[in-house]
Amino acid sequence: MAKLMVQGGKRLCGELTVHGAKNSALPLLAASLLGDTPSIIHNCPELSDVDSSIHILEWLGCRVKREGSTIVVDSSSIDRCDIPDNLMREMRSSVVFLGAIAAKCGKARISFPGGCELGPRPIDLHLTALRQLGLTIDEGHGELDCYAKNGLTGTEITLSFPSVGATENIILAGATAKGTTRILNAAREPEISDLADFLNGCGARIYGAGEGTIRIEGVSRLSGTEHTVIPDRICAATYMAAAAVTQGNICLRGIIPAHLGPVLSLFSEAGCDLSLNGRDLRITAPPRLHSLKTVRTMPYPGFPTDAQAPVMSMAALADGTSVFVENIFESRYKHVGELMRLGAHIKVEGKVAVVEGVPRLSGAPVEATDLRGGAALVVAGLAAEGVTEITGLHHLDRGYEHMEDTLRAVGAVLERV
Repeated sequence: MAKLMVQGGKRLCGELTVHGAKNSALPLLAASLLGDTPSIIHNCPELSDVDSSIHILEWLGCRVKREGSTIVVDSSSIDRCDIPDNLMREMRSSVVFLGAIAAKCGKARISFPGGCELGPRPIDLHLTALRQLGLTIDEGHGELDCYAKNGLTGTEITLSFPSVGATENIILAGATAKGTTRILNAAREPEISDLADFLNGCGARIYGAGEGTIRIEGVSRLSGTEHTVIPDRICAATYMAAAAVTQGNICLRGIIPAHLGPVLSLFSEAGCDLSLNGRDLRITAPPRLHSLKTVRTMPYPGFPTDAQAPVMSMAALADGTSVFVENIFESRYKHVGELMRLGAHIKVEGKVAVVEGVPRLSGAPVEATDLRGGAALVVAGLAAEGVTEITGLHHLDRGYEHMEDTLRAVGAVLERV
């Protein structure tokens, strides 16, 4: 079993480049199914979730070629419309293929997705929306058997919650549906805008992405396109937290500052000095971090739930008490018990976590139980006295490209064994 051995107490200094966004690359790879000529996608991170998406594309019959961070997808040879259970279980985001396959083939058969266990993340919103577009979905024996005898037809869809995945599935299905589709209470995340930009490059007519209402005028066909994935804002927040807990001074290159608004304000509140120069961000941490008052996770443009765990590690070493309110997922505090093994003082009551900052953490064996919780343990381990031994590394590999190499380049001492 692989372990990450983190030697704490090393100040991070230097610069690093933020890789492409996982949460953008995955729906873009699904969208590449819709074009009848090849798509070229740049800045695709080397992650196990991206590999899983490639395996799904290849299973469906696509020809996929990767060179460095560029992936070329030719879907002209697609000859299947099903995804087997073992591929669906590899990641939650696999459900985003449903809208694309249904639009491409007029039918689809998939099982329920896997991925991190963060409590109920039902795909009801996805299924309800796709049914409104004319997709018949039969559920049974853990599978979804879907077909659209007369094709998909645009309609007005109001989401009860601005789900990112459901919004993506509607966009993918609606891009080539007959007529116009309107999404009300749509997710506004930057990854939604990136997907719309990709599809518009393919010939789609999508308007209002990044706003609460999105309009999609269906077209009869799409071609491939060339596109560059936006930088990963959660990766940026994680490395900012790593700099903060080590009293570090690092420059993050290639970010989009507008995507990090609520994150930047939080780090300023913690006493970090932030300096922006175009798409570069320099963060300089104080000798002791300030507490964060109240951190509420919310849909974009609020504070992202994916950044909650790494920032909690930062709060664990702050001077004073910080309060976290998790409004997105019910089981997103699994990292708390592991942080307490390192000496953090945290109390959880329902969706609220109260973090009393301590002067120091101590290295200990801990286990990553999900992606962002694993990142929180790495952040805490970088500041802890002694060695922190982290297992469950397959979670980290889903969302952080060569994390050890990136951190070593700015002065961290850690090794995968």
